[in-house]
Amino acid sequence: QVQLVESGGGLVQAGGSLRLSCAASGSISRLYVMAWYRQAPGKERELVAVITGGGMTKYADSEKGRFTISRDNSKNTVYLQMNTLKPEDTAVYYCAGRPGPWGPYDYWGQGTQVTVSS
Repeated sequence: QVQLVESGGGLVQAGGSLRLSCAASGSISRLYVMAWYRQAPGKERELVAVITGGGMTKYADSEKGRFTISRDNSKNTVYLQMNTLKPEDTAVYYCAGRPGPWGPYDYWGQGTQVTVSS
């Protein structure tokens, strides 16, 4: 089993930056796909960014150019660098992982709150 723990959330002013971390209790090298999702109050959970074991990345349109996902398998950690934050980025951010290239995510973290003030 792999447990995922997010950190790095907090309160930031619009235009600011935060870096979220997702630390795994086990090796993330067996998790081919790692992703960040977010859920704002009253809204459904939405995909923010994805990274594969080969380093390929994909972003939601609203995050392109502002967010960067990366992974360090040696540290069993996935990161989400968030720049030029907007109030609409306010949400709980979740880390997720799965061993295969397709299908549902098997592992989820508990989430970290990001609040962007205007």
